[in-house]
Amino acid sequence: MADVLSPQQRRHNMSRIRSKNTKPELLLRSLLHAQGYRYRLHVRNLPGTPDLVFAGRRKAIFVNGCFWHLHSCRLGQVRPRTNESFWETKRQSTVKRDVRQTSRLEEEGWRVLTVWECELKNPAAVLARVQAFLD
Repeated sequence: MADVLSPQQRRHNMSRIRSKNTKPELLLRSLLHAQGYRYRLHVRNLPGTPDLVFAGRRKAIFVNGCFWHLHSCRLGQVRPRTNESFWETKRQSTVKRDVRQTSRLEEEGWRVLTVWECELKNPAAVLARVQAFLD
């Protein structure tokens, strides 16, 4: 099936996808801030540049998009129909990088939690899970 967008339109759309300050990340930050948690954002000197860092607790949280990080949910299992091999390679390398970065953080004494985009459809459950992780 041919792409419904021209290459220029597709390039423009893809350039608008952010790696920081995404809607799921902003939602989690809002929930945690309302509960009184304070954190640092995108600490670049840590492996993987975690989205939220609780330095005093030595805990880090990644907020991952289901599509980009190949989550097991419905959205993570979507396969692009155009340029399939490129996207499969790209998404697989993202998963491998995630495993490497998480391992490096854990080796340095950090505890790591991943929150998935689809989980944030139930904010109360995610908040409870994150609070259990932090406390």
